[in-house]
This record gives sequence, structure tokens and C-alpha cells, in this order.
Amino acid sequence: MQELPKVCVIGAGSSGITVCKSLQDKGIPYDCYERGSDVGGNWRFKNDNGLSNIYKSLHINTHRDRMEYRDYPMPDWYADYPNHEPIQKYFLDYVEHFGLRKHIKFKNGVAKVEPQDDGTYLVTSEKGEKIFYDAVIVANGHHWSPRWPEPDFPGKFNGKIIHSHDYVDPEHPIQLVGKRVVVLGMGNSAMDISVELSRPGVAKKVFLSSRRGAWVIPNYLFGKPLDKQTELLPPGTPFWLKQFLFGTMLKIGVGKMEDFGLPKPDHKPGEAHPTISQDILVRLGRGDIKYKPVIQEYNGNKVKFADGSEEEIDAIIYCTGYNVKFPFFKPEFISAPENHLPLFHRTFKPDLNNIFFVGLYQPLGAIMPLAEFQGKWLAEYLTGNYSLPTVQEMEKQIQDYEKKMKKRYVTSARHTMQVDYEDFLYYMQKELKAGKKRASKSLRTLPVPSKAKYKQSGKQNSNGKSEPRKKSALAKV
Repeated sequence: MQELPKVCVIGAGSSGITVCKSLQDKGIPYDCYERGSDVGGNWRFKNDNGLSNIYKSLHINTHRDRMEYRDYPMPDWYADYPNHEPIQKYFLDYVEHFGLRKHIKFKNGVAKVEPQDDGTYLVTSEKGEKIFYDAVIVANGHHWSPRWPEPDFPGKFNGKIIHSHDYVDPEHPIQLVGKRVVVLGMGNSAMDISVELSRPGVAKKVFLSSRRGAWVIPNYLFGKPLDKQTELLPPGTPFWLKQFLFGTMLKIGVGKMEDFGLPKPDHKPGEAHPTISQDILVRLGRGDIKYKPVIQEYNGNKVKFADGSEEEIDAIIYCTGYNVKFPFFKPEFISAPENHLPLFHRTFKPDLNNIFFVGLYQPLGAIMPLAEFQGKWLAEYLTGNYSLPTVQEMEKQIQDYEKKMKKRYVTSARHTMQVDYEDFLYYMQKELKAGKKRASKSLRTLPVPSKAKYKQSGKQNSNGKSEPRKKSALAKV
């Protein structure tokens, strides 16, 4: 009998709650810290955590069957692509069904995580609690710290500028009804916001601007949800074959991007994160939205674009992505410059055996089932049922994967964490199976020993040293 380690989970969004469920299933003691007053993260509209924010009209762009947790399917009566309200309800039901709420510390985020000499971590909460943990699972999300153009465009703009992170609807946080608006970007948020503002009676004019072109993928193609059709391809299908098949489908079912006024993409389908929209091409074709190349400079109320044209503009919305940040770590301990953090299967940091990351990737599909599997994988690891490869083997796999992704994808901060849904899940499952075989050949000593619970949580004795607790529970592994 070996005592299981005590775990700190940071964040109760869609990744954090499924990790909690996996830890609970294995009897691993844990606390989950959530800055907001309820679960849901980015899917909780008007989240009071001060970080997450979504626009009122947001819908999922991945089919519900591919977004649901495998342990808790979404209701059959949900729409193919529901808005944020039923999705948030789904997360609330998930937490209630599995009894996770009692382990979540609401309105109490993590302020600091400090590594100790004995391998434990001292976690300081925003309420001032100081508790030692044996391991930390980071599930704080990567869509909360807006990324702005650097350097900014030259000149001075007299209108309003916001980031898509702050956009709620055409009247909040700034008045856009009857205004001339530039939406900068070619990602999913840029498409959604442009479409919403271009509806009759909303913005006076809408311009979509970007540095490069993109392949716009509809939710439905040939009368079927497009992302459901990709399930027909088995994991491990060569990328060249997937690219050919996907490119052919787009050519036949959608057509050329140039025919809708967009620039010709400087890359082939599958070489950039997909831009999904059922409506944007129609709005462009109708003239409700007009495309412009990237902004060149500001001149008071006018915006000059790279093609030399100028337009009088009232407001600009930067849909320019996000920075990956871990404010609770000292930068010299763990950081992600230019959103780059090398991880083994986007989960394990090779040089640390007790810090883990969940949901830190940009999938061609939904995060939730992938995060669910990561949680199960980590639970097997923490109970000694899975053993990692050597540090050298992990680092080599990371280097090989990053080299492959760099060769495939357009150079961009958003592509430092890119994964293909089916392949990513398949190779995680394959690694878990291999690691279980490694563990079965060993003495199954826990990779992360239990030390934290013997240290006084947030209090010290008169000598300034932590005092052990008198009792501890034992768990079978």
C-alpha cells in the first residue's frame, strides 16, 4: 500500500472539470481552484472570473458528438452546433452528476505556485491560503490573454479599438450599430463577428481585413456536418492523402476563395488552423462584408490598407488571437515565449515529473474529449499504473513532432500547439498502452511520492519549520 499524492488542479473550465473526475475515479486527493463563482471557463457567458469572455451569439463550431465527454454524452436533442447556453448547462450537469463541486474552491484562483526543495509545491491562493501539494495540473486555458499586433500599426486612430476577447454584442462594450467597422483577422471569431455586424440594421459598413488568406470551411457540406465526415478516415492516415481528399471536397463543395473577394490562400488546405463559417462567404458574395488587405496605417478617422485604399472608420476589432500565460509561475520556472512550450504529447514536461498540462493545444476538432483522456492518463500515471519513457526519449519525440508540424504549418504563434484530433488521441492511447506495459515490469513505485500532506498547510511551528499531520489516509494502488 502506497499513499497517493495530493494534487492541485488549476482551473474549473472544460479541461479542469474532466481532470477532477478522473482523479476522483482513482481516489487521488485533490483540490481544484477556480477564480470564478462557477464552472465553465470560456463557455460561461459573463463569467465573473475576470478572464473568460465570449460573445453573446457564440455557437460551437465542432459537432456536439465530437465535443462531448465520452463518459457523459450530450443529450440527443441538442442541436448539431448549439450556442453557449446548452453547452454551459452540459458542464454544470457533468459536475453535478459526478459530484465534483465539493472539491472545487470557487472565487479563489491560484496566485502563486512555488517549487520546494523536497519536490512539493507551495500553492498560494488568491484568498491567501498556503497549501502544499505533491503535483500540479495546469488547466487554466489559453484563450484569456489577448494578443495584439506587435508592433502596432503606425499613425493615430481617433475611433474605438477593442480586442475580440472583449466583444459581447453590437452594443457592448462599444456601440457598433450604424458604425463603420474593420474586423482584423481570419480566424473563427473574426468570421462570427463580421457576420453578426453585417446583418441588416446593425453596422453601417463592415470590412474584413487580414495579412493573408485562409480556407473557409462550412459547418455543413453536401448536407452533412463536415467534421463528422472526417471520422471516416482512420487515425494515422497520411497527411498528403487527407490533404488531397479535403482539398477536393472544398474545391467541389465550396469553390475558390477568390470568387468571394478573398485573397488566394498562400498555403494548401490543412496547413493552417481551419477557419469555420457557414455564413461568411454568402455575406461576402452579397456585398454585406467587403474584404481589405491588412491595415497599413492610421490617419485620424481614416484607415489606409495595404492596397493603398482608404476608408473612414469608426471602430476596429482585433481578432488576433491569444498569448499563452501562466501568471502563477515565475517566468524563469515555466513560461511559453511566443506560445511555445515543448511538452510530451502536450501533457508532460520532460524535466519535471509532477507538473502537467491539460487542454494546452489547438486541435482540428474539440478540446473536451482530448482533455478527458489526458485526465485519465494522468490518473493512471499518479497511481503507478503508467510509466513515462526516459527524458531523452520524450525530448526526441517532442523534437520530431515539432519539426513535422513546422514543416506542415504556416509560421504562426497559433500553430505552436497544433494537433490533429484523431491522430493526437490515437497516439496518446498508444503511449498509455505502452507505458502500462513498462509499469507492469517494474515495482510500481509511485512516480510522485506523497509528501505534501505531512507538511503543515499554510502554517509553521515556532521554529519556522512545517509540522507533519498526525493522521493520513492510505490508498491502494
